Amino acid sequence: MTKKELSLEQGEELLKVLKVRFVKNMNRHKGFEWGEIQARLAGNPEKLWSLNEMEKTEGEPDVVGFDEEKKEYIFMDCSVESPKGRRSVCYDQEALESRKKHKPENSAINMATYMGIELLTEEQYRELQKLGNFDMKTSSWVQTPTDIRELGGALFCDFRFGHVFVYHNGADSYYAVRGFRGSLRI
Repeated sequence: MTKKELSLEQGEELLKVLKVRFVKNMNRHKGFEWGEIQARLAGNPEKLWSLNEMEKTEGEPDVVGFDEEKKEYIFMDCSVESPKGRRSVCYDQEALESRKKHKPENSAINMATYMGIELLTEEQYRELQKLGNFDMKTSSWVQTPTDIRELGGALFCDFRFGHVFVYHNGADSYYAVRGFRGSLRI
């Protein structure tokens, strides 16, 4: 399928999953109404497809905010640990190409681009942690400033000892416990 759309059945099934998660986790989106969010999703088949990609890779996307200025709902991956289907990836295409041996299958930036989502920023990662404890055993790549990336590095975060930690690594590194979390605006 080249078009980034779900079949009617797939869309209905995904909406059921998202609604159950929405209702179960009202602390993430107090005061929000599912009906409004569902209507937005119904009018944005590509965004629904992106949410399905987040779900397929075990990201457990959920609504975490609303941008008043842009009038957009914000979804983020809310899986307790970094999404299983997005681990063991280096940071970006340049890092992937620079590996001479033992290349990972993909990069975080490539996967996010394909999925139609964005890697979380450090600020978004910190905001997510206010909604629960995420990445207590894993870590997640986050958007990296250009000056760090130009020197070969990339940033990742995790949550340990009650705090968010931001670290650096070579952008070409990859680990079984490091993936990435994404966000999507609708």
